[in-house]
Amino acid sequence: MRPANQSPAAGAVPDAARWVLGVDSGGSGLRVALAPADDPAGAATTVSREPVRTVATGIDPLHLLEQLLPMARQLLDSVGDPEVAAVTVGAAGMATLGDGLRAELPGALKRELGVGRLALAGDAATAYAGALGQRPGAVVAAGTGLIALGTDLDTWRRADGWGHLLGDSGGGAWIGRAGLDAAMRAYDGRRGASAALLALAEKRFGPAGELPGRIYPRTDRPAVLASFAPDVARCAEDDPVAAGILRDSARHIAEAAAAACPAGGGEVALTGGLFKMGEPLLAPLRAELAEQLPGVTVVAAAGDPLHGALVIAGALAADALRLPREGRLLYVP
Repeated sequence: MRPANQSPAAGAVPDAARWVLGVDSGGSGLRVALAPADDPAGAATTVSREPVRTVATGIDPLHLLEQLLPMARQLLDSVGDPEVAAVTVGAAGMATLGDGLRAELPGALKRELGVGRLALAGDAATAYAGALGQRPGAVVAAGTGLIALGTDLDTWRRADGWGHLLGDSGGGAWIGRAGLDAAMRAYDGRRGASAALLALAEKRFGPAGELPGRIYPRTDRPAVLASFAPDVARCAEDDPVAAGILRDSARHIAEAAAAACPAGGGEVALTGGLFKMGEPLLAPLRAELAEQLPGVTVVAAAGDPLHGALVIAGALAADALRLPREGRLLYVP
């Protein structure tokens, strides 16, 4: 994607009415992209590192607009202030925390940017569109947490994504917690222990006996647990306990993919930072996917959730949205 201050090449600017905006809001901040409706890969982007606030009633629409509108205008100015045909706002927590966004954004974006077509999507839906576009199949999005989403283009099928206490099985926090469990077993002298993981845990967090006091009070416990997942991956080649944790993670990931995959099959894509751990996780995952989803093709994700927001917006602009407009996962006013 081009940076925000770089316009498309001369002669390549499409009709002004065929530009779309994509928005991706999450725990690390807000990203906004402007692209030709038929070319989401040709986007200019701008980024805010300030996450949108969550208040008692859910995601704060005023705080989102305070950031989004100047960012959008910056992008529009960079290509000559074109008309925007459609916008997709994708946000973590949209399904359960997005009532304020659903109430406020349609009117605000029409008033401020002249946008008549809008989609509000959960980040799982934009991750799906970014990875597979509008083809049937399933996408596993895994980082600190884990969710699988699939569709036959009639309905959505969701698996996991229930948070680190109730699920997210196989995700980064799950791997990190399992690794720290093996470390504490070594500290105690119990079965299932890993001395290698104990050494890495103490290197990262300090003395093992002080670990509960360092982790339990944290408000960002899932991220803290997930920070240990790369240590588990580094140990896996030589440590059977660490390798076993990653095999279990791979099994859980494949189970989520199988549960989300539509009955008619389709492609499966993997997206998210967890898969950057490489072969220690990917090798057992390929084996699990082949066993649990025989005949299904595993493909590389075409893009990330911001790319997916642009894909959805482009489809809206062309009256060609095929993904299910179902409940709060993908809401089109």
